[in-house]
Amino acid sequence: MNQRNAVVITASNRASKGVYLDLSGASLRDGLTNLGYNTTGPIIVADDIEAISQELIKALAQKVRLIVTTGGTGISPTDITPEATAPFIEKLIPGFSEALRAYSRDKIATSDLTRGLAGTCGQTLIINLPGSQGAVKDGLVIIERLAGHILDQLDGLDH
Repeated sequence: MNQRNAVVITASNRASKGVYLDLSGASLRDGLTNLGYNTTGPIIVADDIEAISQELIKALAQKVRLIVTTGGTGISPTDITPEATAPFIEKLIPGFSEALRAYSRDKIATSDLTRGLAGTCGQTLIINLPGSQGAVKDGLVIIERLAGHILDQLDGLDH
């Protein structure tokens, strides 16, 4: 089977302005590459529905198989990544986000506050992860457990 492609999109007002380095996006890119994905990014955008949506549109047009966002999944006024992602999701996979919260809960109690979505759009799996390096590390565990099977299912392979 050909190597599957992935793109990382970081949603962060501060990182997009160069206030700090996007360590989470870089960690996510490296982690996906280590899992065997041909990964591009991170593409750093502001916490803005239009900016995030434009990057999702580009990735979907390029038939990227896995789109993973980092950042913007909390409850602050600028956290809008799930709202930007929701219109693109055809089949919601709430179990993915539940697995991430359950895996992270004992380490960080506030992980239950993440509102990240996961779901499919055509042949593409879209996942929202929180913006911390710890959440990215935990997210990569869940991606390793589930993403390959989800993509196999989208490819029509048997259970």
